[in-house]
Amino acid sequence: MEVKKILYVGNDNGFIDYLKSNMPHHLEIHREENGFLATEYLDNEEEKPQVILSELNIPGVSAFQFHEAIRNEVQFENISFILLTRNNNENVNVKALAAGIDDVFIKSVGIDNFRARLDFLVTFRNDFHDLIENHKSSTYKIPLAKRIFDIAIASTALLLISPLLILIAILIKLESKGPIYYVSKRVGTGYHIFDFYKLRSMYMDADSRLKDLAHLNQYTQHVPEEETPTNHCEKCEELGEPCSPLLYIDGKGICENLYFARKKTANASAFLKIKDDPRITKVGRFIRKTSVDELPQLINVIKGDMSIVGNRPLPLYEAEQLTSDAWTGRFNAPAGITGLWQISKRGKADMSDEERKGLDNQYASDNSFIKDLTLILKTVPALFQKENV
Repeated sequence: MEVKKILYVGNDNGFIDYLKSNMPHHLEIHREENGFLATEYLDNEEEKPQVILSELNIPGVSAFQFHEAIRNEVQFENISFILLTRNNNENVNVKALAAGIDDVFIKSVGIDNFRARLDFLVTFRNDFHDLIENHKSSTYKIPLAKRIFDIAIASTALLLISPLLILIAILIKLESKGPIYYVSKRVGTGYHIFDFYKLRSMYMDADSRLKDLAHLNQYTQHVPEEETPTNHCEKCEELGEPCSPLLYIDGKGICENLYFARKKTANASAFLKIKDDPRITKVGRFIRKTSVDELPQLINVIKGDMSIVGNRPLPLYEAEQLTSDAWTGRFNAPAGITGLWQISKRGKADMSDEERKGLDNQYASDNSFIKDLTLILKTVPALFQKENV
């Protein structure tokens, strides 16, 4: 049996004794009272723990602040983080989910559920980390001719359009409060994360309104009510036992088949595009329709984060959903300002999630400098197509 190395943050001696007595050969537990001491331990410890168990209420920085601090460090990315609570609290669960915490565990649920959930999280994170590392090792490298072309085009274009950028910047500031540029984290080639630049086209509260507008997502596939999975698996009931391995979500067991069936029909698309988005300003609609908002990405091209032609870099919340073997191929191509799906489907509201990902994979597997030039020439007329997405 594999012994898991655990970092416990908190001061519940009774819970630690409970774990040690029930899992004596399963866990190696190191204890720290607060987030500051835990961070110091993580920095100095050569062999990192596999799991962090943190009490919800700890002295000093909160459990959420502690989690945020370590999640921003690459050296800790392979550590699972479990928040420990005494009672089921929906507000805490929602906040933990939004923060990216791996699990919230109610300490009174039981040792069997805890052991199963611990095994699942460690296995899942190790497998996910191996997947990312494999793709990083095969990161696409931009050919020299393409790189020289990118720098020459981007530098020349920035010089020529600088008067236009100044005018648009003034209009953006006159219409609404906030910065001229919008900077967000994007995932590009080989899962490389970088700062992505655009002219701001939305009001400042746009991100906070995103959940309220999720039902307008163009890519969401609506599932008929009769096809929606119930709370029970008919196959499990027929067999009288689990039809597939059990997964433990928030301390409750669910068969793997039912879990994936629910996930498939959850109406959660990997891409987000909202028709007639009310978060967009008047100037924003113009610069989006004409693609002027994309022009600052020429800076990304000069920096080497992107190329003129490639697959669009994705927001983190989209990229983290594309980890299956069928879709990770898109990350083996350069991130680009324009690409195959832009000229193939721009302005059409009937593009499905699978179509877009398929076009991304197609470009990744079949691209060349000559084909890039063809896509650039086709991009110009595509800019004048009506786009209400």
